[in-house]
Amino acid sequence: MTEFVMMGILPDIARGLQITIPQAGYLITAYALGVVVGAPTLVTIVAGRPPRTVLIWFMLMFAVFNAMSAFAPNFETMMASRFLAGLPHGAFFGVGAVVASRLAEPGKTAAAMAMMFTGLTLANVLGVPLGTWIGHAFDWRMVFLIVAVIGLLTMWSLYQWVPPIEPSKRTGLMQDLRIFRHLDLWLALGIVSIGTGGFFAWFSYIAPLLTDVTGFSTGALPLIMTAVGVGMTVGVQFGGYLADKFHPLPALLILMVSMVVLLLCNGLMAESKIAMVVLAFLTGANALAIGPPVQVLLIEHSREAEMLGSSLGQAGFNVGNALGALLGGIPLTLGFAYTAPQWVAAAMALCGVVLTALMLTRRRWKARELARTVERMLAEAQPATSPPV
Repeated sequence: MTEFVMMGILPDIARGLQITIPQAGYLITAYALGVVVGAPTLVTIVAGRPPRTVLIWFMLMFAVFNAMSAFAPNFETMMASRFLAGLPHGAFFGVGAVVASRLAEPGKTAAAMAMMFTGLTLANVLGVPLGTWIGHAFDWRMVFLIVAVIGLLTMWSLYQWVPPIEPSKRTGLMQDLRIFRHLDLWLALGIVSIGTGGFFAWFSYIAPLLTDVTGFSTGALPLIMTAVGVGMTVGVQFGGYLADKFHPLPALLILMVSMVVLLLCNGLMAESKIAMVVLAFLTGANALAIGPPVQVLLIEHSREAEMLGSSLGQAGFNVGNALGALLGGIPLTLGFAYTAPQWVAAAMALCGVVLTALMLTRRRWKARELARTVERMLAEAQPATSPPV
């Protein structure tokens, strides 16, 4: 809620802090950068500690810093508080994904992760539209206070219902960092960082796009945010199903190609109200469907430090958030129309297609090399037969 409600109340924050909308977009970037910094840093610090305890402490940080955002008196303080609020975000999701994978039944790992990420989608169905309405009708500061209270309730819920899980054996920082030797891990991070950045270039400026170009009233924005949230809820479950049913990479390639198409449609059909409501649902669904297969790939290629590798998913996701908000805002700063971020978004998603295709090609090449090696070993192991007399 705290991450995505910013898109719906961006004009309200801009008015309240007496800044421009592109400047307010930098608050989205600040939060995303906090996630990027906090995810690997905090996970490394708490490695070897019980996961439930770690999650509770992360939620306490989250609640405190969101309360700071509610009382920020100016743009500079708001930037700092958004950065700090982002610090525990990625670390929480990284540890949570590992907990979900350990609790999952065999063959249901991606589905278990999708269930955890459903919390994110429910926030978009309920929390973001409600927060958008509160920000418009009352005060945007109330939204961050509500988020802080939810953070405190989450602490209690974690204590009550998450079972105790043994911490992973700590191998040391240098051993953890060995996961960065894997090229496939970097490719997966590139997919989630650049590819999903296309979604954020669209989502960061959805409010002015819908009001200034499509012609929706401000009061209609919560309903459209609900459509995005419902799409995310459907999409994350669909992504988990695809990743378990097939290998995550073919599923990911299909999802990245469809993301390019949807973002182009958002730019081409921006003046149609019906089209934009449908596209809001489909774009949200496609974006969150990418989550489970990417998370599986990250854990798969970071077995030496799976908690650190898992947290990199949220770090990469928020690199995309920061890049999308930043690059999408550049054409607006230069005076272009609110449809301009859509072309930036499609270009970023296309980069994700290229990286996914490269990763899939590497996987198939490795499979062929393995098959050749096995055949050679079997041939060498066969006993020589005597020639017929």
